[in-house]
Amino acid sequence: MNDIIKILQQNARISDAALGEMLGISAEEAAARIEQLEKDGIIKGYSVIVNDDLYDKSTVYATIELKVTPQRDCGFDDIAKTIMMYDEVESVSLMSSGAYDLAVEVKGNDLKDVAFFVSERLATIDGILSTSTHFILKKYKEKGIFIDGEEPDERGLG
Repeated sequence: MNDIIKILQQNARISDAALGEMLGISAEEAAARIEQLEKDGIIKGYSVIVNDDLYDKSTVYATIELKVTPQRDCGFDDIAKTIMMYDEVESVSLMSSGAYDLAVEVKGNDLKDVAFFVSERLATIDGILSTSTHFILKKYKEKGIFIDGEEPDERGLG
């Protein structure tokens, strides 16, 4: 199963036949294994990795570090769940660093959009002590895929 995950993380559009050939199994078996991974909740979805320099240069991404007061009986979970409900939020992660507790990745139409989201929505949530926003200037690699420069090989691996 780990081999299927690794291959799909590099190329989620690979055909069942090609996946089966890489793994030495039939296309039907490859499809069945993928379906089982989806049913088990191991595969949560599929996404497209976009080169925003070519698609939409105005899109702004930022990583926001949050210092949070953990809440009794649920720790950081309730605050994380509140944050992840916003459309602007791409991901929320609990961190082990002592400097901050949650890392939030957001996407906005421009710098003002992200700044407004941080100041008017995130910073006002009960339990959030401080925020530190880092705007992403350029993405070189995302989810194992080179964004600019390297062309993927014939297997779709980049």
